[in-house]
Amino acid sequence: MGEPVWWEPGAVDGAARSGTLHTPHGPVATPAFMPVGTRGTVKGVGAADLEQAGAQMVLANTYHLMLRPGAETVAALGELHRFMGWEGPILTDSGGYQVFSLEPRITEDGVVFASTYDGSRVELTPERAVAVQESLGSDVAMVLDVLIPLPAAQATAAAAMERTLRWAERARRAHTRDDRSLWGIVQGGVDSELRRRSAAETAALGFPGFGIGGLSVGETVAERNAALEACLPELPPSHPRYVMGLGDTEGVLDAVARGVDLFDCVLPTRLARHGKVLSRSGDFSIKRAEWARDTRPLDPDCPCPACARYERGYLRHLLTTGEQLGARLLTLHNLTYTFRLLAGIREAIEQGRFDEHRARIAADRVRER
Repeated sequence: MGEPVWWEPGAVDGAARSGTLHTPHGPVATPAFMPVGTRGTVKGVGAADLEQAGAQMVLANTYHLMLRPGAETVAALGELHRFMGWEGPILTDSGGYQVFSLEPRITEDGVVFASTYDGSRVELTPERAVAVQESLGSDVAMVLDVLIPLPAAQATAAAAMERTLRWAERARRAHTRDDRSLWGIVQGGVDSELRRRSAAETAALGFPGFGIGGLSVGETVAERNAALEACLPELPPSHPRYVMGLGDTEGVLDAVARGVDLFDCVLPTRLARHGKVLSRSGDFSIKRAEWARDTRPLDPDCPCPACARYERGYLRHLLTTGEQLGARLLTLHNLTYTFRLLAGIREAIEQGRFDEHRARIAADRVRER
């Protein structure tokens, strides 16, 4: 194919599609979800845990790893796969989302911000973002983009989108590792015309894959879906599409229905640390008093360690007393739930019954029961 990472189409059911993302570290059946390993680890779980839960590909955070322990140290230790003990594919983000939260000084050259670790001055340019990710050795690297909070004025969204395009060109020229892949990012806020233009012009730069950024930052569900509907037709159907930062059940189903292949989000793991359980019959907090003497598992059909061995009453005890085991077990459950959700979506697409499957999931789930 001429690219180290490429997407092989599978079945199509409406706009929903299955396929296989081929990478130097193995294939990924899509649609797929990537758990977020911020500092080279998914909080509280190891590589073997991820394999058992059903992970195919993980995301690592460029911003944090470039500061601690440093990209050069990761490279010296055998790059990310050896560093993390994870043999499967890895995608690294550009660091743009984390920088966005630090209110950096943004110029045409790049961004300048203070390190969250020691307050030191840090500069990140499109070229350095590529170089850092190439040192980390991820299978897929992302260009540095300009992220804005929503709602935003049209002029603000347009300026950020146009700068992202210029930075994408610079990143493409800076990409040197032929054994690794660099993907572009679509921006444009919730303005449909900006989204269309960003997608078309990013596609014209010739990237082998595309992230759709700037969502899950304050927009409504309707605005998010409209943004996807505006940009997805402008992206080549032969290339993978990745919505960045999306991972809730309903959001994933909405995006798959519109032709998205890849997702990442901290939601399953972050919610777990706060006692929130993802469930086919509706998400709920295990900390609620009603579970104190409940002898049922979280989900009798779930194969995760929490469901296979422990009762709700015990898991509630762990979470309410702050025991680390509680957060770990709920993390494994929520990840297992999410991977099984995506596996069921893939099967439904391949059987031509995605809409039916989606409707059944919606009917079964009741928020905050």
